[in-house]
Amino acid sequence: MSSDTDFSSEHSHEIATAVREALARRRISRQTLAEKAKISLSTLEKALSGRRPFTLATTIRLEEALGTALRGNDRPGKAAPPAPAVALAPEHLGSYTRNAVSWLTGQYLTLRPSFGEGNAIFAYRTEVAWSDISSCLVFREAERLDTAFNQQGLVSVPNQSGHVYFVTSMAGQYRLAVFGRPTVAGEMYGILTTLRAGKGTQLTPVSAAIALVPIAPGTETSLDFGRIGPAHRNYEAYRAFLERVTAEEFAWFKPGN
Repeated sequence: MSSDTDFSSEHSHEIATAVREALARRRISRQTLAEKAKISLSTLEKALSGRRPFTLATTIRLEEALGTALRGNDRPGKAAPPAPAVALAPEHLGSYTRNAVSWLTGQYLTLRPSFGEGNAIFAYRTEVAWSDISSCLVFREAERLDTAFNQQGLVSVPNQSGHVYFVTSMAGQYRLAVFGRPTVAGEMYGILTTLRAGKGTQLTPVSAAIALVPIAPGTETSLDFGRIGPAHRNYEAYRAFLERVTAEEFAWFKPGN
């Protein structure tokens, strides 16, 4: 039966390795070491072979006899355990750490002008989360009327510009949303550049204002997704968010000549 002073099998294996190294360096026999440590040769042999664990008392006697530490990082030449790996995004996404961008994660109400209906607003949900596989923030869209065009991609957060970039890359085709830093309320405003689906297979480049509004827990029932027209209950509130994009110069649309 093991006592509470027995080391684990892994720790005992490390001690056994250290003892063998010390015997080799000092060119002494196991019998001599057992005599100097005042333990039986049988006890030493069993511990070195793994048939029984090292105890704290036995290890201390061996350390005194050898004049060296045998436990953990006190051992000469024993490397310190590696520091925990830091979750770090790739350089091309800004080299940000997971902790540094944790404030970006969550669910957002996403608003942009409708490309197919006059003054309507297109509303859907965007989730931002950390991906251990990609080692960066990723975003995923949901609740879109045109579910076939749900986007998902990577989030870039470079220090230089202070902006946040949502990038979709699929078979060489890109879609980009550029946002300013979040407001105190956590809202993000910016500009979206994508392709508008026209008649048949026609695709036309288009840019538009876009807003991300954090969805607070318990408020989901007050939100509506899809194409929101002027008569809708949330139209004015959604329109106010979009108008902030240009009114507060989060993005600027240069008039044509």
